[in-house]
Amino acid sequence: STDAVTLELLREARETVRNSPLGVLNTPMIPWCQTTLPLSVSCNVHIKLENMQKTSFKIRGVANQFSRRPSGGHFVTMSAGNYGKSFAYASKHYGSKGKVVMPETAPESRATLIQTFGVEVERVPGSSLMSAVNRCVQEDNMTFLHSYDDLDLIAGHALGLELLEAVPDPDVVVVCCGGGGLLAGVAAAVKLSGCDTTRIYGVEPEGCTMYQSFIEKKPVWMDTHSIASGLAPPSAGRLPFELCRLYVEQIVLVSDDEIRAAVSALYRAGLVVEPSGSAAFAALVSDKIPDLEGKTAVCVLSGGNVGKDELANFPD
Repeated sequence: STDAVTLELLREARETVRNSPLGVLNTPMIPWCQTTLPLSVSCNVHIKLENMQKTSFKIRGVANQFSRRPSGGHFVTMSAGNYGKSFAYASKHYGSKGKVVMPETAPESRATLIQTFGVEVERVPGSSLMSAVNRCVQEDNMTFLHSYDDLDLIAGHALGLELLEAVPDPDVVVVCCGGGGLLAGVAAAVKLSGCDTTRIYGVEPEGCTMYQSFIEKKPVWMDTHSIASGLAPPSAGRLPFELCRLYVEQIVLVSDDEIRAAVSALYRAGLVVEPSGSAAFAALVSDKIPDLEGKTAVCVLSGGNVGKDELANFPD
């Protein structure tokens, strides 16, 4: 229930994440004007550099999840990379056994990286992710840790509290959206902190689930494909969807070409950001976010897991 997501819960999770033995970072917030990034609108934009987070931005939610599970467990999850990397890192630290079920569309380099932490990887078609997870639960007695539809994960993702310390009462916050865990955590933290007039936008690739879920007013399952594989899960999460309906102004769509251009622009400015982490930036530079003129905005860059093999596929 969305009623379970309170400011007290988010603050408690934030202290858990801050003090986690996993070493979660308070990532930098930099003004757009101190970069060489292009921007066609006259506004005051700040960039939250979660692409610099240890393992990935998902480590926040993972730190909160693992703090509430017994050490030495046997866990399975599904992930295109970011959650899987943080999950694998935490599994090694806590002495847990783990398995990550990955979509076949995820880059091979990410699977290899996850395996370096001693976690097993199984690659399946995107439509078969949950079937593979259920098989592991039923046949191997593994415990499923959800990569986005989980209360502890969402609470741990409440970096909105950290964001507000750097930029109090922003007019606009723009966050990438896949299953919705990060967006829900940020949106709940901002709104429950009293920023009633702040407009929060989620950004996902065309043809993905949260936008369609908003239209149908329920979480939907879809066969999704995007260069931003981390933003193309087979479904929006149930709890993230409900929280996003409460706190998010709109889900904005960007094309794969716009995401490619965003990755390249960020790289030219010295910022290594994967396609999934670049969608919020893509929406800003493509003028997809309404009424920005003269406003103060925060853009979250939420993933830096991109290898040389992937970067070679982007325009100069």
